[in-house]
Amino acid sequence: MSAASLAIHTEDLTRRFGDFVAVDHLNLDVPAGQVLGYLGPNGSGKTTTIRMLLGLLHPSEGRAEVLGLDVATQPDAVRARTGYMSQKFALYGELTVLENLTFYAGVYGVKEMARVREMLESLGLGEVRNQRVHNLSTGWRQRLALATAIIHRPGLLFLDEPTSGVDPVARRAFWDLIYDLSAQGITIMVSTHYMDEAEYCTTVGIMRAGKLLALDAPDKLKRALPGQVWEVHADPMLDALDFLEAQPFVLRAALAGDHLRVVTPNGFDAATLRAALAAQSIRISTLATGAPSMEDVFMTLSQGAEPEP
Repeated sequence: MSAASLAIHTEDLTRRFGDFVAVDHLNLDVPAGQVLGYLGPNGSGKTTTIRMLLGLLHPSEGRAEVLGLDVATQPDAVRARTGYMSQKFALYGELTVLENLTFYAGVYGVKEMARVREMLESLGLGEVRNQRVHNLSTGWRQRLALATAIIHRPGLLFLDEPTSGVDPVARRAFWDLIYDLSAQGITIMVSTHYMDEAEYCTTVGIMRAGKLLALDAPDKLKRALPGQVWEVHADPMLDALDFLEAQPFVLRAALAGDHLRVVTPNGFDAATLRAALAAQSIRISTLATGAPSMEDVFMTLSQGAEPEP
């Protein structure tokens, strides 16, 4: 794929803080128009990556291009053509919704009030336009923060854990807004530690300890899971969990409501799993194959298993 068709291109992008490697030789290509979910736990390097791509943090090694611009030599041009929404909404609580949006429009050099009115309407902010921000719910502040990030019509939007602390209904509504922006041709990179949000993305990158473990479409990542998922109803359940976690033939075992989700190597036999549990006086009421989830993919990769080609 040519560099011209890429919204993000990195080559061995690395950032160290003393002896700590926050991002470790990241090679990432994001085609224009994609919704990239950048997944990983807190401290995995997601925010550091975004700060380097915005030109706010210099790489210790490697290079990056954003919208065809070198982030090291053209940081101002990069920031003029991108939008950024941080984990903590950078809004002015004493100002109204309209006043906040008008202020940020001025910061980006947007002088047309028609654009401000367009943002109020398209993000459903009209009914709260005259309310002070400190009186708004988290969901409304989230929408306003998104509006301030796209007021200048960026080609690429960075969303750094935008749904952290937001209730499930507001999270779903926010992802509807992301789809709308993507349909308008905006490339979006959204970092999150919510594994279920990966299902909403066209491409998913999984980070752990500064390394990119995998990069592909969600369905392809799940098909490449190096193991078989089992849904196990066992009694006593916690004894079964403790036993399975200690077994070399188990890649992952975890509670899933009233049962266990167990990942074993592909080709592992159900009868063998039943026999191993029975030998520990653990009763099995149901043992069935299950469909892989993004959490299964992430946790299995985190424990060192490689995805299948």
